[in-house]
Amino acid sequence: MNTTTAATTHYPAKTTAEQVESRTLCVLVDNEPGVLARVIGLFAGRGYNIDSLTVSETEHEKHLSRITVVTRGTPMVIEQIKNQLERLVPVHRVVDLTIAGPALQRELAMVKVRGKGEQRMEMLRLADAFRARVIDATNESFVFEITGASDKVDSFINLMLPLGLVEVSRTGVVAISRGPDGILKLYAAHSRVSGYPVSAHTGSPPPRGRAEGSRQRL
Repeated sequence: MNTTTAATTHYPAKTTAEQVESRTLCVLVDNEPGVLARVIGLFAGRGYNIDSLTVSETEHEKHLSRITVVTRGTPMVIEQIKNQLERLVPVHRVVDLTIAGPALQRELAMVKVRGKGEQRMEMLRLADAFRARVIDATNESFVFEITGASDKVDSFINLMLPLGLVEVSRTGVVAISRGPDGILKLYAAHSRVSGYPVSAHTGSPPPRGRAEGSRQRL
């Protein structure tokens, strides 16, 4: 009689390494002093990476600002970042635009280059190809303004390097979802999927007073 014996081993199962991903997070916060420092402090204190950060007031009457953060990490780390951001008192909502649906991302850069003769002609040819416009010009230099995805800006800067790149000033990434829905509906939809309690009328999380004990001030 043939008997089949299941193979056994005392070694742990081989773990699958999670791949590091780039994510764009939209964080809606109160427009008050110290909020940005708290958000940055959370990233710095826990060793999270920030590739790009932009912030501006977007709803004046409600005193709300929108922070756009491009960060990198494994899916587990990204979830930790989002959960810890949600716990901050000034933070109203956190939406991962990378997975929430199709989104638009743009960045503006001002690129100063210096050169003469044929170099200047090549600078202008490249600027025309990338749809960058001249916003300042002298006999020896140009300042170009270029807008687009970060990859496009990177490519333009790399091509300007051998021609006489002087310096670059970049705004960082700003992002917004495609389609008719705003951040409130995106937040509500993903909160329902994740099981986070959401108001049926506003798509908002529970009032802060009910969850104050679970939130933290930095």
